[in-house]
Amino acid sequence: MPKHVRLISFLMVCSLWSMPKAANAQALIPHTLQLDGTKLEKQGLTLAQEAAQLAQFQQIDLALPRARLASQLAPKNDKVWLLLGGLQLQTKEFDGAIASLKKAQSINPKNGDILFALGSANFQQKNYQASVVNYQDGLKLKPNDPEGLFDLGNAYYLLGKLPDAIAQYDKAVSHDKKFWPAINNIGLINYEQGNISEAIKRWQSAITLDKQAAEPLLALAVALYTKGDHQQALSYGEAALRIDQRYASLNFLKENLWGDRLLSDTKKFLELPRIQAALQQRENSSSAPEQQPTQ
Repeated sequence: MPKHVRLISFLMVCSLWSMPKAANAQALIPHTLQLDGTKLEKQGLTLAQEAAQLAQFQQIDLALPRARLASQLAPKNDKVWLLLGGLQLQTKEFDGAIASLKKAQSINPKNGDILFALGSANFQQKNYQASVVNYQDGLKLKPNDPEGLFDLGNAYYLLGKLPDAIAQYDKAVSHDKKFWPAINNIGLINYEQGNISEAIKRWQSAITLDKQAAEPLLALAVALYTKGDHQQALSYGEAALRIDQRYASLNFLKENLWGDRLLSDTKKFLELPRIQAALQQRENSSSAPEQQPTQ
């Protein structure tokens, strides 16, 4: 998964679950319409909860207008603005997202998730130094947040501060032993530094934690093939691409912070006849028309 999106989508979906259930709107409207601020706010929170639920299923186009209206009905709720900002990030409305997140921050400066979201906004715009500041400020409020530590590690990684990146990844794992993306990324750094054996250990560890994690599985396949373990490598490569065929795209891998050395070796690996055959078979099966049941 693209690492700079993962945290935001998670935060935006989950940030509203603790909100109290809003009362249903009255079915009968009185002849003289009285605008009740409390009821309007409750309606706004109901819309925000609906938007969060839609976002959980990646229905961003439906979630976004609800979140916009929710921010008008409940303008003093930082979580509503945080939700709106996160959805705007999903659609790459960066200026709007930052404005929404700044609004959320003005309401609640102690909400670390807002700072993490601002970090993601800067990260996606490749303003990595600014994202580092945001993530660091967020971690002052939530120092044991594995995903915040992970995102700070990613920002350091893209600034070329590799020891700092590894230190943050290690901290993330220390707070969540099953947080395989951080272990995976240490492997990415190891590989670029020429320490293939250590990279292999990291990716094997990540796969142990999640056998359906396509990224470390493909990385492991490439590393093993480079070291001469061709049969095992091909089996792992086929398995990874069965799980998620997006990892056959070098652009997608680059978005996931794969470095030049690993990308070069992966390009060669993906061109192997057996891997090409697996990709073709996968493509054919996905494009085949669905069989209708016989009468």
